[in-house]
Amino acid sequence: MASIGAGGTRSCPEHGVVPPLWRTDLPSYDDLVTLLEHAGEVPTYVPWPLEPGWSITDLAVVGEEGKGVATLLTLSGTTPDDGAVEMTVVTEEAGVGLGARCARTEGPDPGIDACSGPPTTKVRVGGQLAPLWPVTQWTNGAEEWERSVVVGEAAGRWLWLVFRPATAMLMLQDGWQLRQVSDLGVQMVELPFGGPGGSWWGAP
Repeated sequence: MASIGAGGTRSCPEHGVVPPLWRTDLPSYDDLVTLLEHAGEVPTYVPWPLEPGWSITDLAVVGEEGKGVATLLTLSGTTPDDGAVEMTVVTEEAGVGLGARCARTEGPDPGIDACSGPPTTKVRVGGQLAPLWPVTQWTNGAEEWERSVVVGEAAGRWLWLVFRPATAMLMLQDGWQLRQVSDLGVQMVELPFGGPGGSWWGAP
């Protein structure tokens, strides 16, 4: 797993000293184990059961080793309506901004108005239903249709789901289940890896 930034911290011109970001070059089972070790108590979620033909294409964690503040897992697959599809799941403490980077929103958090009104859908996380609300950011050009983003809260942390293309969010149905990877047991060994890295990494 590659380390971004020098030492235990990284300096940002806008935000000053920030926690380091660790990201895989080519995701593998060993990288996933390393991510879980770095993440500490911050969960890493994966849709479960995983649809046939889908694979993990990117992994990242923010924070000092064993004291993570955010995790990211990207999946790629296909759907009958959209063809190639990418979905990124981010869970993070308030103020981190990894989800906002993936969503290309003003960060670091969704904002006080993000989770108001009727939710778009609800997903099951750790035996509880987590409502999710849409996040919109784009006002012109093709970016308006590039991705769809929903955000909510699970276990006291922000939960972001980012879909590309935007229409791929239609596959998100009430009752979808997100499982913490570390709770999969022996099934974790069978998780598929491979494919191009997540597009979030190239986001400005």
